[in-house]
Amino acid sequence: MNIDLEIFSPVQQWQHPLFAAKGLHVFIKRDDLIHPLISGNKWRKLKYILRKAQAENKTHLVTFGGAYSNHLLATAAAAARFGFQSTGIVRGEEVQNDTLFLCRMHGMKLLFTNRDSYRDKPAFFERHFGEDEQAFFIDEGGACTEAVQGCSELVAELPQVYDHMICACGTGTTATGIITGLHHNQLPTQFHAVPVFKNGSFIRQEIDRYLNFDADYQLHTNYHFGGYAKTTPELITFIHHFVTTTGILIEPVYTGKMLYALLNMAADNYFLPGSNILAVHSGGLWGLLGMKNKFNF
Repeated sequence: MNIDLEIFSPVQQWQHPLFAAKGLHVFIKRDDLIHPLISGNKWRKLKYILRKAQAENKTHLVTFGGAYSNHLLATAAAAARFGFQSTGIVRGEEVQNDTLFLCRMHGMKLLFTNRDSYRDKPAFFERHFGEDEQAFFIDEGGACTEAVQGCSELVAELPQVYDHMICACGTGTTATGIITGLHHNQLPTQFHAVPVFKNGSFIRQEIDRYLNFDADYQLHTNYHFGGYAKTTPELITFIHHFVTTTGILIEPVYTGKMLYALLNMAADNYFLPGSNILAVHSGGLWGLLGMKNKFNF
């Protein structure tokens, strides 16, 4: 089977009074529209991973994630779409939720494990699937060189050259791919990464270990709102207002934090007037299902 999806990821302008006042032109790359479940950076990461599995005649995808992992859900959906079996190793005690329900709906078998066993993922895979010749290891979040290659292709789709690009960072793979794409296309765009973890400066090491060239990019580590999957009322209010005024759905774990950072940077005169800025909507919208109680409607 040909492992591919038609890419539908338009660029749309984000209109905001602050941007007009500052003379900024801000756009959003809508990777969330690529697929309802294999959306955003999840498809870009998985594309060449699945092709590698197919080339090695592997039929069973084994991967890792938390109980609300968008990566687990995307892998389950991609496995069903392209004829693989799938197993998800879930960090923590056994639970039931909407994300895991959708994983099971797509045929993914789930194994729950304690955090100590989960920590060394290659060892866990070898212990439980080492004798399964059809099993194929996919790291948490899909982090690998194939994922970087897939994410780098985003740059070639852009309709114009931007002065700045910005995206949220979890593993740093998407950021690495975009930086690589900018480098290969010899674009002068300044790249900005917004880690969603507290003390997120470690993301620079994660990015640099996949690069074979010197890259100039910026990390903005003050927009974690308490840490991974943590929020504040201010962030929730921003997200609700953004969705109701743009019609573009975002969530509090990744894209919400990144877009808040962009608006805050603009307010602080970080960007020169006249700048064209592109924010990458990396999908992951199903993470909203685990955070419904944060929105007091």
